[in-house]
Amino acid sequence: MRRGLRPLLALALAIALLGAFAAGLAAVLDTPRARPGAPRAERLFVALCSECHGADGRGSWRAALFLIRPGDLTEPSRTGRESDQYLADVIRHGGAPLGRPGMPAFGAALKDEDIRELVTYLRQLARAPGQSP
Repeated sequence: MRRGLRPLLALALAIALLGAFAAGLAAVLDTPRARPGAPRAERLFVALCSECHGADGRGSWRAALFLIRPGDLTEPSRTGRESDQYLADVIRHGGAPLGRPGMPAFGAALKDEDIRELVTYLRQLARAPGQSP
């Protein structure tokens, strides 16, 4: 083997090992689960949305690993200013048609009733502390 190729191979191996280690950590740590007895909307959110938005709606460190910055769904000034129809369209069609390219579409996996429940759940996440339902 040529002498100049050896450091390059060592570097590639180190990067591959570091990537495998990071992927292993991402798979093992902080896997959100819905609390026992949680309403359907919360279970849907945890199953479909928490990977990027985090279980609390503030964003996930996993998304940050891939340089994705999902919106903070708990911020009333951000989520609260959007209409229910807009939020439903983002969930149904994904973000690309609406200028939010990182958001995948869930319309094929969810019924309209599920999407309405998720929109209601998002409204609850964005409720300001002390604000009644």
